[in-house]
Amino acid sequence: MEPAAGVAVMSVAILDLFLTVLYARAGAGFVSDHVARSIWTLFYWLSRPFGRQRPIVLSLSGSFIVASLVATWAAMLTVGSALILHPYLGSSVRGSGDSTDTDFWTALYAGGSSMSLVGSSDYSPQTTALRMVYLFNSLLGMSVMSLALTYVMQVYDALQERNTFGLTLDQMSAETGDAAVLVSGLGPNNEFSAGYSNLGEMADGISAIREAHDFYPVLFYFRYPEVRYSASRTTLLALDAVALLRAAIPDGENGWIKQTASVRQLWHSSRSLLKTLHETFLPGSAPGRPQTPSKEEQEGWTRRYERGVSILREAGIHTVADEKEGARQYIAQRMEWNQDIVKLAKYMGWPMDEIDPAMAADARTRRGEE
Repeated sequence: MEPAAGVAVMSVAILDLFLTVLYARAGAGFVSDHVARSIWTLFYWLSRPFGRQRPIVLSLSGSFIVASLVATWAAMLTVGSALILHPYLGSSVRGSGDSTDTDFWTALYAGGSSMSLVGSSDYSPQTTALRMVYLFNSLLGMSVMSLALTYVMQVYDALQERNTFGLTLDQMSAETGDAAVLVSGLGPNNEFSAGYSNLGEMADGISAIREAHDFYPVLFYFRYPEVRYSASRTTLLALDAVALLRAAIPDGENGWIKQTASVRQLWHSSRSLLKTLHETFLPGSAPGRPQTPSKEEQEGWTRRYERGVSILREAGIHTVADEKEGARQYIAQRMEWNQDIVKLAKYMGWPMDEIDPAMAADARTRRGEE
């Protein structure tokens, strides 16, 4: 039964690597997904006693997960090869000495050597069939390691692009994390014609980030201490900016910007990214269902809208005359995505005060007034 079990283990490893690296869609890899989720859960709980240093501990998880995935594939191939060769030690597979050990540890060594993972050894096949097994293992081992290393490099390329985009949005908001500040920079003095190109770049960036997370879901586990690199912060800035544009900019002179393809792309790509992350990391959480906010939440969102409108007006941007109707439209849009961002932020150990500093500032102002 050992050779059959070995073939099964190796087949599972090859299939998982194919789905993760070559097929490359979120949720496709069954072994890699479980490994990544288990390691993240371990880091999440082990980091809790570290207090203020917790973000630093969590920031190690992404790199550790990538290394663990490569190690898991290598280990499965080695074990599978060992199971295949173990029954033949001492007969069809022999050492260079007078006697050949037949324990499983020796089989692991011989199997690993045949995969070109350990290097050449003094264990060699004695039959044509086993020589073919050794040749196949050698070619497979080198191919798998090449694919794994290529995958690692691609993950880090995508990570750099994601972090660059997060940094760009943060700087566009003057490092405040406030979408109103970002929008005010798109149309100062009520001139959106120049800022529209920036809006298009934002939309393209979100689309690229969405596809990168679908290709390399392990990206989500790279949780750096700086909140600007968080997918929750990125999607909140993008969606809040669209909500403010649609709710606060009146029809007429600048009403055209609400109907542009870039605004639609920014909205739909951000929602699609949230959906992909939920389906991959929070299965069963039903993303995309409109939230029924509490009275306190509605009041908080209303104050956030009013503060956003004030920022836009200070930048010389004309806003809607009916603020109550604008607030109603803003709340209706926020209901569609707010809870999705909250759930993702919680999963990654982010307090919402850091993800949404604009809401946190309004809450602190209210407490001070009271």
